[in-house]
Amino acid sequence: MQATALTLALLGLDAHPIRVEVDSGRGPASFQLVGLAEASVRESRVRVRSALQQLGVDLNEYVITVNLAPADLRKSGGAFDVAIAIASLAALGKIPPDALEGLALLGELSLSGAIRPVRGVLPALCGAAARGITRAIVPLANTSEAASVPGIQVLVADHLVELVKHLQKGAPLALATATGAPDAGPSSAVDLAEVRGQHGARRALEIAASGGHNLLMMGPPGTGKTMLARRLPTILPPLSLEEALEVTAIHSVAGMLSAEHGIVRDRPFRAPHHTVSPMGLVGGGDPLRPGEVSLAHHGCLFLDELLEFRRSDLEALRQPLEDGTITLCRARARITFPARPMLVAAVNPCPCGFAGDRGRRCVCSFERVRAYRARLSGPLLDRIDLQIALPPVEVSSLHGMSTGESSAAIRDRVAGARAIQAARHATGEVSAATNAALAASDVERIARPDLPGVALLVSAVERLGLSARAYGKVLRVARTIADLDGSDAVHAAHVGEAIHGRLLDREVSAMVDAISEPALA
Repeated sequence: MQATALTLALLGLDAHPIRVEVDSGRGPASFQLVGLAEASVRESRVRVRSALQQLGVDLNEYVITVNLAPADLRKSGGAFDVAIAIASLAALGKIPPDALEGLALLGELSLSGAIRPVRGVLPALCGAAARGITRAIVPLANTSEAASVPGIQVLVADHLVELVKHLQKGAPLALATATGAPDAGPSSAVDLAEVRGQHGARRALEIAASGGHNLLMMGPPGTGKTMLARRLPTILPPLSLEEALEVTAIHSVAGMLSAEHGIVRDRPFRAPHHTVSPMGLVGGGDPLRPGEVSLAHHGCLFLDELLEFRRSDLEALRQPLEDGTITLCRARARITFPARPMLVAAVNPCPCGFAGDRGRRCVCSFERVRAYRARLSGPLLDRIDLQIALPPVEVSSLHGMSTGESSAAIRDRVAGARAIQAARHATGEVSAATNAALAASDVERIARPDLPGVALLVSAVERLGLSARAYGKVLRVARTIADLDGSDAVHAAHVGEAIHGRLLDREVSAMVDAISEPALA
């Protein structure tokens, strides 16, 4: 007798329906599994055999042949266990075949028959719903994640016995219930009000958050670069439901999703160490998994001590920072992951770290400083919209009782600026919802400065030798500053502040001198 069950395989974030075809017959004990299955899938016959024995079904009396179709699609992981077990029971006449029509099954089996959670439930169910599949059964531990998918009825089961009773006799299974929209604010315990001094850097952080711009901070050790970066998520607006589902799908595929909390509600903050491997940074492995640049999607990717990263690793970031996606190509697969984080980088001004510090003497030669800075390529610098200097913090500001604005107050202004950008996108005026992602044609149309602003920009391009990409970055930042001011037009003051945020386009001597001056003053 033959029977078929439906399950799903993931390639990146794309779900592919898999037909689990099982043929059973009497004869010497045999369990064949075909269909380009990797070792983790082939081992399912051991788990399925043991789990079915807990139900009183002994497969040693049967010849079982399992085909995972399509046969040319590579399958990996344990998510096929439940579908193989149920299709085997249907082929043995234990379950009516019509009970499996239009039903997707996901889950890994333990030897006792318990159904364990699996990676990628959210993107798998999204793909199932897009293909017209209306029912699914997933592990109980994946209920919060599965409940977020619209357009499909999702039931949850904790043990194979429960699932079999449901399919045999209609015994009820729990329905995965919706978990609601993301929270209205970040849950972080840190606040930007804790940062004393560095008013220029706080302003740069606000501009970067308002337009989704990449930011580089240069300053001696102890100037607060890491402290500022870790507080950036607290001034970002909350994730929309659509953004939350995208972030959750990436974390689910990576196996990093918390079963207790369901969808990701806070913007991610990823801070890999400089010894991270290329695959860890941009993605890879077998099977292909998202890297840090994708895990930080819609959030912040913080690279501390940027120049300590291998140059080849940094150059691998150029394409995702430009396109908002990362495409991983291998012999058997070509997978694209979303990758639109805000890049925040921190660097020292020289190898010893004290160039421009009036309190501590730098021991580096001019040529050594130049060589140190040259480790960061021009094309990558062009993709960093704001490059600012952080001077050493005055001791008087540390002893003072006054604090800066709270993250909540700044977040309100950031949300206002982003609302202006979102409104332009909603009306079709521009191609993106943040200024950092605007197309070149959009920039020419909505970020063109007034006549004094054009004159200032032309002068800066000639003096600093800005590339065409850097020219566009200046205009995008100027448009964000104008949005923060509530201005429809981009004025010379907005352009000037944007140009002031191009620290590393200057000569090394001017760059070092800038360390002792407030950033974006």
